[in-house]
Amino acid sequence: MSAREIMYRDALREALDHEMSVNPAVFIIGEGIAERGGSYKVTEGLLDKYGPQRVRDTPISEASMIGAGVGAAIAGARPITEILYIDFAMLGMDQIVNQAAKFRLMTGDRGSVPFVMRTQGGAGGAVAAQHSQSLEALFYHIPGLRVVMPSTPYDAKGLLTHSLRQDHPVMFLEHKHLYMTKGMVPENDYEIEFGQAEVMTEGEDVTIVAWSHMLLKAMEAAETLTAENVGVEVINLRTLSPLDTDTIMASVAKTNRVVIAQEAVRRGGVASDIASYIQEEEFYSLDAPIEIVAGLNIPIPFNLSLEKASVPQAQDIVAAAKRTLEHA
Repeated sequence: MSAREIMYRDALREALDHEMSVNPAVFIIGEGIAERGGSYKVTEGLLDKYGPQRVRDTPISEASMIGAGVGAAIAGARPITEILYIDFAMLGMDQIVNQAAKFRLMTGDRGSVPFVMRTQGGAGGAVAAQHSQSLEALFYHIPGLRVVMPSTPYDAKGLLTHSLRQDHPVMFLEHKHLYMTKGMVPENDYEIEFGQAEVMTEGEDVTIVAWSHMLLKAMEAAETLTAENVGVEVINLRTLSPLDTDTIMASVAKTNRVVIAQEAVRRGGVASDIASYIQEEEFYSLDAPIEIVAGLNIPIPFNLSLEKASVPQAQDIVAAAKRTLEHA
């Protein structure tokens, strides 16, 4: 496949554009996503190409737009609802958790909800406590939802394409610091199936598990450790639900040490759940306690310096990996 270097946001747009071109049931609704092209320019140009019936600006009412998306999916369309900040998805949790996630089961598999909610989270840019949260654990906890968190432009296009072809509700969670990042992406159509993690670097000494923007910090940490002759295996999860435990366990069995890095607060996070799986399945492979690197259990501060201090950095991952290596 021929590939070229493009930005994460452009990779997302290519996936949206292709699916809209081949499937007239696909449409997008959200705040400022039509005339303005979205706050992060992911939907730029789609209004001119597909018109206001399929690329539609909505009022500032997350509950309404999520409800409209879920309802349209149940009725047979393939809607994408874009929520500007993941924090605002809380206004539509009843529709997501009690309707979309459960409809297929409650209809005896006769009904489906091919609904995709695109939104972004994470700290960065001093947008304060109500616009900076990493809330993936809320959706991860709910049976019936797929939770997707692409870290690279390649992942973004392939995973969004796959999401738009599913008959299940998908929470497609991006990070505000990823939109301008660049990577090699094929020009043609392709899919990345859910539940397939990627081993970014191979090593024998310690495994680092990460997702979303934290993968970039894990890769930075791996560079530092490699320069100090530490063999690091970095795993990019790509999706949280389904979770690729096979890749995680195979790596832990090889390295015998593991660091799990998440930007979200430590308490009740996905990292703790992954750690529990490792403890159950590969306890006797471990030569050191599992290390979790996570955000502080506080709201994200507005001040930039305090914001940075509240979420993990590459040096925190390096320190955690070195702690695992202290155990013989």
